[in-house]
Amino acid sequence: MKNSLLGSIYLALASSIWGGMYVVVKIVVSVIPPLELVWMRYLVAIVTLLIIGFITRQKWRIDKRHFLIIIAIGIIGNAISIVTQETGTMLSSAQMGAIITSSTPAFMVIFARLLLKERLTLKKGLSVCLATFGVFLIVGVSHVNFSSTLGGISLIIAALTWALMSVLIKLVPSDYSQIVVTTYSILVALIVLTPFVLPRLHAINISQLTHPTIWGGILYLGIVSTAGGFLLWNRGLQMLNASSGGIFFFFQPVVGTLLGWVVLGEYIGITFWMGSILILIGVLLVIMEKK
Repeated sequence: MKNSLLGSIYLALASSIWGGMYVVVKIVVSVIPPLELVWMRYLVAIVTLLIIGFITRQKWRIDKRHFLIIIAIGIIGNAISIVTQETGTMLSSAQMGAIITSSTPAFMVIFARLLLKERLTLKKGLSVCLATFGVFLIVGVSHVNFSSTLGGISLIIAALTWALMSVLIKLVPSDYSQIVVTTYSILVALIVLTPFVLPRLHAINISQLTHPTIWGGILYLGIVSTAGGFLLWNRGLQMLNASSGGIFFFFQPVVGTLLGWVVLGEYIGITFWMGSILILIGVLLVIMEKK
């Protein structure tokens, strides 16, 4: 029970960090395009994780068969999923992105059943359904434009790949330090993205990067959202069933909408609070479920 509660806290914190990330991205992406921004985030995150790793004297050796899983995590989750998420949101809207990517926990339940043989339970199904309906209430569906086919396909790929990555993390033995696992997986993504990003860097206005809001945003995204968020998410998944851990993904739209209200002055109505309550009920069902 203690591990379940601690794992729940880690996952809730990670999702909350990512929910708040969208406010920062909305500001920084006006200067730095999405793909280049993801690459810069990872560059900052790698430096941060390496410093933490060497200070804490981590053991960096990983068995070859487990390292292949980490490579898959880096390519599938940290590269493909994040890039398609950014692309899909750019081609559609944040609302459409929130609705489609809310299918991630359902995909996690399916992948956990196929790869980890985790048992499907009524509580898991009910929690995902309640939280998904909560997301629909929060972001609304009446003004969402589903006509952007390419954007929708990108977002579905993002949801599928993030779900698969989250289940693959469970295949990495918990004996390994999550600092080491997260560092290697982000490094893989950085290597994969670099050939696509380097030819485009010259188009960025360097003078705008010196503005405190922009470089401060890059540091926040790299240190807090990427290094911190990925560490918390990976550690939390190691302490819970993969199919149960996915439900905490729904904290993102709640925190993102709240910060949009506080920081950007965006309007929220009664449906936000109704949706948030449904998500909270779904999370409580997961926490209270006996292993």
